[in-house]
Amino acid sequence: MLKIAILGMPNVGKSSLFNCFLKSRSAITSNIAGTTRDIKRQTFLLAGHGVELWDTGGFDPAHIFGDKIASFNMGAVQSCDLILYVVDGKVPPQDTDKRHILSVQKQNRPCFLLINKVDNENEVLSAYEFASLGVKDMFFVSASHNRGLDKLTQAILKHFKLKPLEAPQVQETPERIQVGIIGRVNVGKSSILNALVAKERSLVSSVAGTTMDPVDESVEHNGQEICFVDTAGLRQRGKIEGLEKFALDRTRKVLEKSHVALLILDVSAPFVDLDEKIASLAEEFRLGVVVVLNKWDIRHASFESILQTFKHKFKFLQHAPIITASAISKRHVPQIKDKILEVHRYFSMRISTSTLNKVIGEATERHPLPSDHGKIVRIYYSTQFASCPPQIALVMNRPKALHFSYKRYLTNTLRAKFGFLGTPIILLAKGKEDSINP
Repeated sequence: MLKIAILGMPNVGKSSLFNCFLKSRSAITSNIAGTTRDIKRQTFLLAGHGVELWDTGGFDPAHIFGDKIASFNMGAVQSCDLILYVVDGKVPPQDTDKRHILSVQKQNRPCFLLINKVDNENEVLSAYEFASLGVKDMFFVSASHNRGLDKLTQAILKHFKLKPLEAPQVQETPERIQVGIIGRVNVGKSSILNALVAKERSLVSSVAGTTMDPVDESVEHNGQEICFVDTAGLRQRGKIEGLEKFALDRTRKVLEKSHVALLILDVSAPFVDLDEKIASLAEEFRLGVVVVLNKWDIRHASFESILQTFKHKFKFLQHAPIITASAISKRHVPQIKDKILEVHRYFSMRISTSTLNKVIGEATERHPLPSDHGKIVRIYYSTQFASCPPQIALVMNRPKALHFSYKRYLTNTLRAKFGFLGTPIILLAKGKEDSINP
């Protein structure tokens, strides 16, 4: 997936442009310099192509975190495929901008210069003085008036030699998104629920097995109703006692009706095998997934170490977003709800047949299907026949010859093109005479 970073000085409109691309108010904007400090990342579709957009903090040596922000920003330059450097078109070119642009160019990263706040043609004429900053590709935009973004989008596609794809359709959002909260006993599921709904909805104690019946509570977030269901904490099968057998059965019934699983993992101690078994429930029920690393304030190891262990143990969740959180301090609790909405959008996505065939066709041209005992294996066409989660039929001459490794290659291709954050993709090989259904 392409990665694009937005850089620049404070108050030039970076976060406003970020929101324009996403068509939402995802990033907080204000006229206070230094509002954005951490790097915010979000995926979206640019003319049908999946893109990860990075909103960075403004370069400001006078800011208390100025050096740290600058360090983060240059790290973003190394990690991204294209830099959009933003300047204020109502202020003359600054030497500081030229220095930052030179730093970007020294790292051999392609850079577009965006002159923001250019609201009319007269301002365009005066904005040509920004050519002195030494960037060949200049674009005159206005985030507040949504001006110049179409031309910028076309330039990005041309730079990466991409053709616009038909935009995937998202089915109507349901009345509410059902989210099942799962995890071992005492990982903090009930505390996370209470933090998400901002009230003591679920009983919390240090006694393992406190939650037996599923506890549900609905909240509204960004105009969408989310229903959280706190399920009983699960134990090793040999340790399930009495009423907990019924609790396990009820947990499975909750997941049958869920769209997204909120997997809570306790990082105050190393992961255990049971964590993987519980996580596999999300895969079994074909749910979208958001992973929450809870108790981050008392984590047992560094972020890098925990992430490395997670990637090793939870290979089947590499597509899931990960959020470090603390139910006690409320760390990153709002971001959990943001991610649930984002994952559900991909969970509901429907790709047109023409777009899907184009992407699958290009994938098979790059890496042809292996033959079946010397006989050619061919995909005639592909079509998405269901969503929630996305389910795609590959109509073939030899459906039984589709190897799991090639299916994984096609799945990775679809993720690279469309994102599908936290969402399982179901690929079914079918013969011409087979009916297309789940």
